[in-house]
Order: sequence, then structure tokens, then C-alpha cells
Amino acid sequence: TEKTEEQFANLRISKRCALTEDPTYLLDIDISKSSQAENNHLVAISCSNKSIRLYNRETLNFLREYSSHSGLLNGVRFAHASDAKLFSACSDGTVKCWDTRLPTQEAVQLYNGYLSNVFISFDINCSDLIVCAGTEKVEEDAFLVFWDTRGNTTKTPLGVYSETHNDDITQVGFHPIKPNLVLSGSTYGLVNIFDINKDNEDDALMATCNSDSSVSFIGWSGKDYKQVYCMTYDEGFCWWDLAHIDTEEPITLLHILDTREAVSIENSSLDYLIGGFYHEKADKLFVLGGTSKGNIHFMDCSVNGLSSAGSLHGGHSATVRSFYWNMAEYSLLTGGEDAQLLLWKPEAVERSLAKKASMKIASPIQQRVRVHSSFKSMKK
Repeated sequence: TEKTEEQFANLRISKRCALTEDPTYLLDIDISKSSQAENNHLVAISCSNKSIRLYNRETLNFLREYSSHSGLLNGVRFAHASDAKLFSACSDGTVKCWDTRLPTQEAVQLYNGYLSNVFISFDINCSDLIVCAGTEKVEEDAFLVFWDTRGNTTKTPLGVYSETHNDDITQVGFHPIKPNLVLSGSTYGLVNIFDINKDNEDDALMATCNSDSSVSFIGWSGKDYKQVYCMTYDEGFCWWDLAHIDTEEPITLLHILDTREAVSIENSSLDYLIGGFYHEKADKLFVLGGTSKGNIHFMDCSVNGLSSAGSLHGGHSATVRSFYWNMAEYSLLTGGEDAQLLLWKPEAVERSLAKKASMKIASPIQQRVRVHSSFKSMKK
């Protein structure tokens, strides 16, 4: 753990993307993972202005933008085996696949949902064969919609799960190494684990965990990824061990109702949670949080609680909304409400003369973008 905390402490800003004329929140980050790629690995950002931006991962030079979305974007994911395939989900009821080698604004594959579907979450499994998207609740229904990625360019769903969630499905996350396992989380507080190889939804549901609050982030952790965790929009945190599903042992490893009150950060505060990641080499789950002024906090997760594992200062000037931890390089990408994309590397020296601007954006995007600070008033 000390070595890992040293890694975090050594992170410095290496690159900073150029600010655009259209400042926007950077909501989600993914990087291309294919081993065939050389030094031109890609970073994809989903933005609050309904666009996807592509950057070179090493230089953060802007490459291109896909802006032909008729609704709000809810995530970006690269295919695991191909740098060329980039997926995005949209509130207009579609998932699109883009070919990053082409300058065109047209998607190369279109995944249509059912009438009235509004997608607010999605993921693609580790074999790149199945896409799943979660919907907002319409009347009494909230759906997990599945597609097969193979075949023709316009696709209809393989099917849906419609019985196990009764509110907006805010998060979807496939297992990192088992293509048949998928997590989903909802505003009702439920986190469900499914085995999609089963014949029907009832049989597919392996476990249901309750976070007691609206789910904002979910993930897999632990050796062989047998644990799951989630964060909530009122800054709660839950951690469960699926290995205990069929035993008498309790599956809850940790449940914190409000991390802002439970975690002590030296000379700083914790205003919100951003997300988490499992550090395979250290066999540790880490949680990221931050302050409204842009500071980033790493927290070590154990059954005893969350404890401070280091902080990053001087990068962002407003709330950090997205991140990607690169295990291979011990580097970190962060995106925020200040429209800045930052690359942090061990012992890096920032050579850019770009001045950090304080430019938290007040705009119509807030009407659909869930903003952490809006939940502070709910604090009991």
C-alpha cells in the first residue's frame, strides 16, 4: 500500500488539452486498449454538448469530434480488441459505433432501442460481442436492452430485461474478464448482477444488493473480480463480496452512508465521489473523490473504511467529473467541469504554457447532467 500511495504522490501534470471555443463538461473518459496500437493510442471524451472528442493519448492533441447526436451522451467505450471501434449511448434511444479511422460524422453501426427508450447508461462486454444499455423509467418500466455486435449495420435488440429494475438504470458494467456477467445500478438503489448466458431474466439474476440510495458509479474489484462496489449520488459507498452469495457469510464488506463525514483528508475536504478502480498489482480497491475547486483525492478501501491515500492539486479549477486510471503506465486522465482534460504521469513536468482558467460553466446542460453538488442539500 505504501508503494501505491507513493505512485499517487509522484503524479504530476504531463499534458493539458487545449481549451476549445465551446467550453463543456467532460463527462466520461475511455482509452483505446488494443495491443496492436503503437504510440497513437486514443482518448475518447463524451461531452455535455452532445459531442464525442478524440485526442491522442500521449500528446492530448485534438484529433476529431463526432457531434451528430440528437440527444445527450451517456458514456463512451472503445472495443477491447480494436482501436477503430468506439461506442456511445444517447438519450435518443440509440447506441452508435464509430470508426475512429474515418473523418466522417456518420456512425458505422446503429443500435436501435424500442420506442420510448431513453438510454442513460451502457457498456460492451470483454469479448466485444454484446452491448447492453440501461434506460430511464417510462411509466412503470425500466429496461436493460441487449444487442449482438456482429452482422449488419442497423441492429435491433436481442432482447431485454424488464422485471428486475423499477427505476432509472443509471449504471451498466460488464465483468472485466467474464463476458457473460453484467452489473446494473438504479436510482432505486438496487445493484443487480446477471449471468446473461441463462435462458431468461429470472434465472439470469444472480444477486441483488441494496445501496439504499441512487447509484452513480459501479465497478468490479478483488482477485478474479469477485467483488462489486458502488457509489451513490449523495456520496454513499457500498462494497460487496459475491463469493459469499451462497454461504452464510454476509456479502457486505463496507457500507458508508456519507463518505464526506466518514473520511478525513488532511488540510482539505471531500465534497463528492468521482469513481473507483481496482489496482491489480496491489490487490487494492481505490476510490477517487474531490473538491469543488478541482482537487482530487485517492482513498484506500478496506473493510475498516476509506482512508486517504494521496491528493492531486493545481490541475482543475472546478469539479472533476471523469477519470481513467491506466494500470500499465501508472498514469491518470481526468476531465472536469472546467472543460479541461489532464494527463497525470509519475514525476512529469508540464511543458505547456497554457494558463489554467477558472471557468466553471453555468449553462442549460445542467438541466439533464446530474451535478454532484445538487445533492448536498439532501444531506441529512
